[in-house]
Amino acid sequence: MPTWIYSAQGPIERVQQWVIEETPVTLYVNHLEIVTLLCAGRHLDELAVGFAYAEGFLDALEDLKALNVDRENGLVHLELREDPSLAARLRNKRTLTSGCGKGTVFYDAVDTLLALPVESSLQISPRAVCDRMEELHRLSRTYRRTHGVHNCALADASGIRVFRDDIGRHNAVDMLVGYSVLHGLPLDDKMLVTTGRLTSEIVLKAARVGLPMLVSRNTATTLAIRMAETLNMTLIGYARAGKFTVYTGEKRLE
Repeated sequence: MPTWIYSAQGPIERVQQWVIEETPVTLYVNHLEIVTLLCAGRHLDELAVGFAYAEGFLDALEDLKALNVDRENGLVHLELREDPSLAARLRNKRTLTSGCGKGTVFYDAVDTLLALPVESSLQISPRAVCDRMEELHRLSRTYRRTHGVHNCALADASGIRVFRDDIGRHNAVDMLVGYSVLHGLPLDDKMLVTTGRLTSEIVLKAARVGLPMLVSRNTATTLAIRMAETLNMTLIGYARAGKFTVYTGEKRLE
């Protein structure tokens, strides 16, 4: 995109610059409009399935009868097996989160109490945690061009298995969840590596899909830390320059 570079004295030069795309995508479940997500417009099948799975609309891949992505009009339709409780799940449950682009999560405080603690035998070395964060940076070509996306990945001790980026950190996480559902990738032996803040809704989303460890180069919030402690999750922040802060779950570090 052509842009002008200015100084305090005025225009300097006209340059071509990378700018990240932002587009609204509306998700329908069984012909019912659920939410409009602001995203970069990529991996819409994973985004829709991941959002539906993490928010409790989709319980398993076998329940997904049809998936239709209309990129031109920004629509994704999921057809699920009949679920009479769908309307009840939506009622009074929508929460505008701290996410970029006002992320949406369908939950209330009771959900935290109902969520089962995450069970996992994952053990990983501090060196592997640092290596995965460095690997995440090497994969983030869009960020280096635009500085307009969050990067997320599913990883284990050996390396990053799936990488996604988006203007919203919630969207990037949902894409990873969607990929795992569509491809049968287990999550109980993986960690989520991200550049985004570790907030309560990210912790709850990860707990719902069985992710035991979250690693970020950013900070965690107090509510996220309390949730992670309750849900038996490992929460790591400020992973940068070969160091990191462990908020909860240090038993998973070798």
